[in-house]
Amino acid sequence: MPSNSSTFSVIGSDVSIKGNVSASADLHVDGSVEGDIKCTSLVQGETSLVTGGIMAETARLSGRVTGSINVRELVILKSAQIEGDVHYDALTIEQGAQVDGRFAPNDRRKPEVKPAAPKASGAKPNGDEEPQLKIAQ
Repeated sequence: MPSNSSTFSVIGSDVSIKGNVSASADLHVDGSVEGDIKCTSLVQGETSLVTGGIMAETARLSGRVTGSINVRELVILKSAQIEGDVHYDALTIEQGAQVDGRFAPNDRRKPEVKPAAPKASGAKPNGDEEPQLKIAQ
């Protein structure tokens, strides 16, 4: 749910949390979290450690994650070290990122709110969209 304010929360590099974190605002994590993170948008700093699952609309990861990741739009930067399964709609991975786990598109069997519109070029006959995967150089 979009917010009219530009509020975000920060977990600083000197902060260590044991327990689940839920944020209605955007979240920037530089410290360590031992537990699941649920938020709208997550930005993870290079020195950050997350041991637990991540669920967000968007995530930009550059630290270490041990746990499953379930997001719509995911960017994995070259400094990231991920150990766990990754579920996504759109995925960008910078060259040099380390991922030990399986990649799978989010379950497309969920009912769609909007009808599929035919695309101008390269459209599949049934109108299904393929999940996006971008490899950044």
